[in-house]
Formats: sequence, C-alpha cells, structure tokens
Amino acid sequence: MVSWLIFQGAMAFLLLLIQIPAAAVLLSRLLKGPSRHPPLKPTSATPDLVGSVSVVVPTLNEADRIGPCLAGLSRQSYEVREVIIVDSNSQDGTPDLVKAVQKNDPRFRLMTDDPLPADWVGRPWALHNGFLHSSEHSQWFLGMDADTQPHPGLVASLIKTAQTEGYDLVSLSPQFILNSPGECWLQPALLMTLLYRFESAGVDSSVAERVMANGQCFLCRRAVLAQVGGYSSAKSSFCDDVTLARNISSQGFRVGFLDGAQVFKVRMYEGAIQTWQEWGRSLDLKDASSSAALWWDLWLLFAVQALPLPILLGYFLFPSSTLSPFSLALLGLNSFLLIVRFALLLAIAPSYDRSQAKGGWLFWLSPFADPLAVLRIFLSAFRTPTQWRGRQYGHPS
Repeated sequence: MVSWLIFQGAMAFLLLLIQIPAAAVLLSRLLKGPSRHPPLKPTSATPDLVGSVSVVVPTLNEADRIGPCLAGLSRQSYEVREVIIVDSNSQDGTPDLVKAVQKNDPRFRLMTDDPLPADWVGRPWALHNGFLHSSEHSQWFLGMDADTQPHPGLVASLIKTAQTEGYDLVSLSPQFILNSPGECWLQPALLMTLLYRFESAGVDSSVAERVMANGQCFLCRRAVLAQVGGYSSAKSSFCDDVTLARNISSQGFRVGFLDGAQVFKVRMYEGAIQTWQEWGRSLDLKDASSSAALWWDLWLLFAVQALPLPILLGYFLFPSSTLSPFSLALLGLNSFLLIVRFALLLAIAPSYDRSQAKGGWLFWLSPFADPLAVLRIFLSAFRTPTQWRGRQYGHPS
C-alpha cells in the first residue's frame, strides 16, 4: 500500500508539473473575455461608403454550396463596388450559377485564374488574382469563401467597425451550421483547440505571432494589401489567412479578429469524417507559426484539453480509499478544468446553428471528443497536406 501511494503521488506530481503552468496560461487568456469587442451586428450603409469595397470569392467546384453566398452578397448595399468570382476551372457548373446571378446584379464578375504556379497553394493564388484584377478605386478588399452565407448589412458593419476601431485588417468568426450527429460532437471540440490556444474573438493580440484570422470573411485596406504584395507572402501556406494577417501585423498595422456570428453563417463540411479530414489538417497553423510556438501550443492543448477527461476517468474507474496530497490536487485541478470546458461550451453555443441538426444534443457532449480533437492537431502538426480541395500538392513530408 505504501509503495502504491508513493507511485500514485509521483505520477500526480509529474502531471501537475505539466498541467499547472498550462492552466495558468489558459486562465490568463480567458480572463480577457469580458473586455472583448462585442459581436458585430448588421448595419445599414451610409453614403460615405459608396463603392468602397471589392469582394473576391475563390471557387473550385462549389456548385453545391455557393448559392447562399451569391444570394447573400447580392443583398449587400451600395458599399460593394464589385463582386469578383475567381474560378479555378470548375467542372460542376459553378460558373453557370455565377452567370445567372450576374444577369440580375451587374456588380458580379466572373474570371478564371491563371494556371497555378508550383510554389502557390490554390486558395491564396485565386485571391491574389482577384486582388490584382479588382478596382483600384476601392478602399477595401474583402475575401469571402464560397461556403459562407452573408446576412444583409454584413459588409457595411465590417467597414464601419474597421473605421471606428482603426483596423487595417479585420476578419470574423462565423456562426457554424451543423447538420449531422458526428459534426455536432466533433466540430465544437476542434474549434475549442483554437479558443484554448489564442485570445477569444474580440480580444486584440499585441503579439503578431499570436494574431488570429479567418479567411472566410477577411477585410483589408487595399493600400495595405498592395504594400505587402497581395497574397504573395502567404502563397505556400495552407492557412493563408492567418499567415497573411500575422505578416501584416508584424509590419505595424492593426489587425482585429472579431465575433461575426450575427452577420454571417458558414456550412464548412459534410459530416464528421470530412470535418476530421479537411478542417483538422489546417487547424495546427504550422505554416503561420514558428516551431517553438507550435510546440508551445501542442503542450498547452495536451495539458488542459486532452488530459482532464482521461485523468478524471482514471479516478472514477480505479477509485482509491486513500489519496496522496498530490493526487487530491490533481483531482481538483482537472475537475476545475472540466468545469471551465463546459462553461466555454455554453459561451460558444451562439456560434452554432443547430436548428436543422440531427442529434443536436450531442453538441453538449463535445467535451468528450476533446482528446480526439487534440490528437487530430498532433497528427496534422507533423504532416504536410498533399491534397487540398481537389488539388494535389508535392509529396508527404
């Protein structure tokens, strides 16, 4: 019994050494939440915004998803000068859908990007081409993804917020649409890996390497984007939005990442398998991070998101009548971390549209997917994607 208590205490002590610093880092970030910028709300355009924005949407075989995006952009007001759809030779009828909208809204323009250079990833290449062909009279460049569903008043709200807050670049987190049971369980756990690693949406980071961004809705001053060479500094990045935002921030420009759940939605992937495969392999953000920052993030996720549930299950499955002081401290710490996790789940609930979801109640059980989500980040962190959105890239590393 004495030897078991010694072993138990030693293991608990080692785990506490791993978890206590990580828990302190996490809490220091979460405590900034109450002071964050409030969520954006739809706003009506004013005459001073006329023709101030060029919108660019990259597409590749998006016929099944682009309809709501085109409709939502068409409902934006006169602040939108043009909407450029940059298509990469889609074979599913995507261009025909754009042409149909173009008949009723002359602001829409369809173009095909040039052949993809060997050192570029497809998405930043399409956005770069769209930027080069956009009007120089627009003050702002807005990149939107084809799977987004913009609400009326989105663009006006973005510009007014950027002007009021003095942002040179501002991107938004969306409201995610969940449909299947697997998504409801896994997707919030994957999203939580970002919340644990970075500041909450609405909290500005003072360190360029910790800046967050979302390319699904990415507004930048045209002059700033021209100064940094468009998307060329993020040309080989599979997380080009974060890479570009951090490059812009490092040059002294003000970058914001805000809550946009009330101004646009997104339907990213179909089912848990596609969510695991597609979204999971870009969430590590290794293309936008140094090796030291990546290892720091992996340690943090392992300590405060992956470990609490297994540790508490261990106490439950193998109860002991006698616990060492270190074991009691470990039990208390991980109980606290699990309470924090469920509190954060409640906080992010407005970021999800589960109105049409089957098994939507599984959202509330997503903390039990945390070890799996962290495993996905680890797997992605040490592999370079070889396939992305129907394109092949290089060889596995």
